[in-house]
Amino acid sequence: MSSPTGPASGLPVRMPRPRQPGRHRRPEPLAAPEGAPALVLAVPGTPSAATRALAEEVVSIARSELPGLDARIGHVDGDASEFPTLQAVLAQAAEERTARYEQARAAGMDVKQPDGPVAVVVPLLAGPDSALLRHIRQAVMDSRVAAELTDVLGPHPLLAEALHVRLSEAGLARADRARLFTVATAADGIILASVGGEEAVQAAGITGMLLAARLAVPVMAAALDQEGSILSVAEQLRSSGSQQLALAPYLIGPEIDPGLVEAAATEVGCAAAEALGPYPAIGKLALAKYTTALGISPQQPQGAPVR
Repeated sequence: MSSPTGPASGLPVRMPRPRQPGRHRRPEPLAAPEGAPALVLAVPGTPSAATRALAEEVVSIARSELPGLDARIGHVDGDASEFPTLQAVLAQAAEERTARYEQARAAGMDVKQPDGPVAVVVPLLAGPDSALLRHIRQAVMDSRVAAELTDVLGPHPLLAEALHVRLSEAGLARADRARLFTVATAADGIILASVGGEEAVQAAGITGMLLAARLAVPVMAAALDQEGSILSVAEQLRSSGSQQLALAPYLIGPEIDPGLVEAAATEVGCAAAEALGPYPAIGKLALAKYTTALGISPQQPQGAPVR
């Protein structure tokens, strides 16, 4: 039987662990602010069940990183039923915000009229593509909704990590070059395939330098949508001594016909890795664009250390 001063039996009392002080203290989990704008993932390309599943996985990752996040998917070339358009998703977000405000006022609550952006639109693109970005920007304008459009996801060290993983999954790179083992099919030269013209090639080249540091092999960027670009880069790599090339798509997936990657790999006679897809880094980078736009991000996501 216990007393106000402790247990009568003399058993020890389990006291709560004090909060760890100093810079090693575990940070408080970040949560979406009350009434924060929606994160709307702008998905390019022809809508399909596979594209929708990929986008759903990306927003699921973002929600897991930021509890309370209102994350939605808007297809740039969607329809009115199965694949909601970006305009429709933005309009719905605006209607719901207005309805919440009116309901709160009707209930007698003292609430401020909502202002600021209804949504933050994040393009599901690894690199810049002026044509696609112009299409997304036009869709935002056509919605007549106050929305902020962020930049694309790359370049970023996490994308170099994702490319490394995709290459290793295809048997085209060592998963960890610090370990003493060999991969018989490992490439000694990487073609980083992008879409979006010269601007996209230059941006991909930045991530390519990070990938080259991870793999210790030359990496050169080329454009899938420019005739002869992939072949020209393959010839440059071979002339500099690379004999076993690999094609690494600097693409998330929906923005291009997968047949273009296969055709390019066949043209230069090399194997190709899978597109980045719903790799966890994609969801984290999409969230980082959102939180940075709102000024609620303590820091950008960090890439894994180069091994």
